Amino acid sequence: MLREGQAIVTRRLHSERHLVSRIGWLRAAVLGANDGIVSTASLIIGVAAAASKPGDILIAGAAGLVAGAMSMAAGEYVSVSSQSDTEQADLGRERAELSYDAEAETSELAGLYIKRGVDAATADIVARQLMAKDALAAHARDELGISEMTTARPIQAALTSAATFTVGAALPLAIVLVVPGKWLVATVAAASLLFLALLGAVGARAGGALVWKATLRVTFWGALAMALTAGIGLAVGTAV
Repeated sequence: MLREGQAIVTRRLHSERHLVSRIGWLRAAVLGANDGIVSTASLIIGVAAAASKPGDILIAGAAGLVAGAMSMAAGEYVSVSSQSDTEQADLGRERAELSYDAEAETSELAGLYIKRGVDAATADIVARQLMAKDALAAHARDELGISEMTTARPIQAALTSAATFTVGAALPLAIVLVVPGKWLVATVAAASLLFLALLGAVGARAGGALVWKATLRVTFWGALAMALTAGIGLAVGTAV
């Protein structure tokens, strides 16, 4: 039996999976798949609109797939590596500051907690405890905004973008093999818009965003790109 005034505090531990942990690969995956569908479908439509032969259309689409996948991988690796380099430079600077004047860094960390609403005494205690455990991690997270979930991963981004670009590009390219030439432009356009709508919905669900908004966004830009390349193809085909 519990005595009067006695309190029992129980702490229930439970696992949580936050969507922000997906941000590294999800952004690269959506970008790669979207670019694969839009660029390859637009290329196929532009070449087909110029009255090219089916073989030429297939070669152009296949070349676009390979070039696009490599471009996406290289672009993602270079851009995310630049982010990683910046993070590492900031961490190196912070590491030097910690070794030079740890007390000042403790006060700085406590000041961050005070700005968030923690009283000065508690902020100082928390800052010292976190500094004692892992000073660099504490400053990386609370001062620089660098955490394990959001840190840059160049190789992951490059491989994800290349793989999803290839899958996205293969969808409109496969249509070239099965649809007659006179129906090719309309079929590729309609199927690609459907693929983009599904991609927008899946990406929104994975990221916890509004499905209709993401779907409308990707289909609009995809339709615009395909319309422009079709117009260019028609103009070039007529001129030639």
